[in-house]
Amino acid sequence: MPHSWMVWLCGGWGLVWSVTAFFLYGWDKRQAIRHQRRVRESVLLTVSGLGGAAGALLGMYLFRHKTRHWNFILLNPLFLMLQSIGLLWILM
Repeated sequence: MPHSWMVWLCGGWGLVWSVTAFFLYGWDKRQAIRHQRRVRESVLLTVSGLGGAAGALLGMYLFRHKTRHWNFILLNPLFLMLQSIGLLWILM
């Protein structure tokens, strides 16, 4: 059984990165519509890979943003799967 602090740490980590990813996808979509400076794709994918895959996927489909880019379609679900497996491993 994991220590409770470890569960809280991992949950907090994922929550912070997911909220960050969600807002970055929304911000990037807004900037795209306005033809202004955008968030780099590498930043969006890095935030997703660091623990924000759930927020990234939610942002992708809620804002209809980056849904035609193969790297986002492939990597965001892969990151979510790996993060879910990691969380389950920690919880065991």
